[in-house]
Amino acid sequence: MSGRTDRATTGPTRAARGIRPAWALAARTAPGTLTVYVVVMLVGGALPVLAAWLTKLILDGLVGGRPLGGLGWLALGLAGAGALVAVAPQLTTYLRAELDRAVGLVAQDRLFASVDDFAGLSRFEDPGFLDRLRLAQQAAGGTPGQIVDGVLGGVRSAITVVGFLGSLYLLSPLLTLVVLGAGVPVLVAEIALSRRRARMFWNVGGIERREFFYSDLLSSAEAAKEIRLFGTGGYLRGRMLAERRDANAAKRAVDRRESWIQSGLGLLAALVAGGGLLWAVAAARAGRLSVGDLTVLVAGVAGVQGALTALAGEVARAHQALLVFEHYTAVTGAGNDLVTAAPPRPLPPLRHGIELRDVWFRYSEEHPWVLRGVDLWIPAGRSVALVGLNGAGKSTLVKLLCRFYDPTRGAVLWDGVDLREFDVTHLRQRIGAVFQDYMRYDLTATDNIGLGDLALREQHDRVRIAAERAGIHDEIAALPQGYDTLLSRIFFSERDREDQTTGTVLSGGQWQRLALARAFLRDQRDLMVLDEPSSGLDAEAEHEIHTSLRRHRSGRTSLLISHRLGAVRDADVIVVLRDGRVVEQADHVTLMATGGEYARLFTLQAAGYQATAAGREEA
Repeated sequence: MSGRTDRATTGPTRAARGIRPAWALAARTAPGTLTVYVVVMLVGGALPVLAAWLTKLILDGLVGGRPLGGLGWLALGLAGAGALVAVAPQLTTYLRAELDRAVGLVAQDRLFASVDDFAGLSRFEDPGFLDRLRLAQQAAGGTPGQIVDGVLGGVRSAITVVGFLGSLYLLSPLLTLVVLGAGVPVLVAEIALSRRRARMFWNVGGIERREFFYSDLLSSAEAAKEIRLFGTGGYLRGRMLAERRDANAAKRAVDRRESWIQSGLGLLAALVAGGGLLWAVAAARAGRLSVGDLTVLVAGVAGVQGALTALAGEVARAHQALLVFEHYTAVTGAGNDLVTAAPPRPLPPLRHGIELRDVWFRYSEEHPWVLRGVDLWIPAGRSVALVGLNGAGKSTLVKLLCRFYDPTRGAVLWDGVDLREFDVTHLRQRIGAVFQDYMRYDLTATDNIGLGDLALREQHDRVRIAAERAGIHDEIAALPQGYDTLLSRIFFSERDREDQTTGTVLSGGQWQRLALARAFLRDQRDLMVLDEPSSGLDAEAEHEIHTSLRRHRSGRTSLLISHRLGAVRDADVIVVLRDGRVVEQADHVTLMATGGEYARLFTLQAAGYQATAAGREEA
């Protein structure tokens, strides 16, 4: 799944495999709509041929002096066929739209259900997979319906072609072969163009994602301050437009090639039609064709060419949709990105502790090692602090504990059992966490806290207690709608649509307290991971939070990561990481007495605080 393998270059047989899942999806989602759509499309294919023959019979009857009664029934049939021809496009348009809506809803649900089933993070950090996912999202919106529509449109056009070819063959076998031969290049060219267009969509995927990135920056509230202060709007806009120009150039090349090819094929069709018409007029003057025969022949030549062009177009569109749909089936069929035990072992409550045993990790073979032979013991019921410079591997270690990744070498053990032996969902139910890059949800305050444990979201007392522990309850209670206030100015809830004063924007520190409250809602978990839980807080708020955390961590298993070493000095064990290796571990007093890396960093940081305090006193 990783990399940028060009799946758009696969052959027609491989692409055609997508017909079955697309058709099955439509049949299960909207069987009634699909059935009516099939009938309308098939009848629509036969109507032009029927109308041509009814016209022939009426004209020959008029010339031959047939009784008016018989001609009346033929005229009535022709009028009915005309009415059906007039109504069919509107009916097919409605049915196609209804099918697209129904199938698109289910396809989108299946896509994101599959994405949600990815247990790890590797695919979300793979640019090639993100390009594929973007195309899969586009495919989920309407591609299954386009495939069904293309198949039925092809069948409808094929019925028209066969009907008119049969009619032409009765009048002129040679002309039939000429008309059919002229249509084959159209079909071949359309399929080739569809493959080129699908390949172009894949090739410009990364370009368009970068364009979307710049456009999001230019319209983002988070980036607006820096863009305006630093005056970078024009620069970012230029980069956005450069990406758009690159994408436009790729699309223009395909459009230009398509225009030339289709223009040439159109001229070929016009020559064949003109030649056929001249032959038909000459044959009619010589008495070899009746007026009705001439009508059928003219209609047949035009009908075959039109139907062949339509058939080629439907096949090309279906083929292109199938190539795009491959990205959808690739994502939905990717399966789990983490190895799962079959069956998984039961996950007991943590009794002894968590161990990292000779853990090595890198994100791919092309990346350097992030962790190098880490041995670490986190005793149950004790607090462990992890410190080190940026890039030492602290956040990566957290990812392994949460099993977002598996170690490249070595193992992470839960009471002596490898994490890979457990069900990853059950494992994460035992873990609470505040991540350094915590989320800000454009939802209500209740939702922002309740997402920490959906089973407790409706228990308002539990949500309030979590907010009190995080020191954010008073601020939430003072909001216009209290805990039901929408914490966003991007959009409004349906209830607040008419009152545009209710959307509230929080400060960075308030958002961090909400993230802490979300973690506190999971306070009964076996392991609490706190990755820079107070990095965005002022000194007073930081003191309050760490006082609350000390109470919370007492007697619980916790891992605390912080660059502010004063916040970790009371941990039972302090572990120092450097260049992906554990270089020291002990309590604060022991590490300071040792005079190693921790003592050096602590002394530097303390000296900085003392210098700041001295400067304030002199001022």
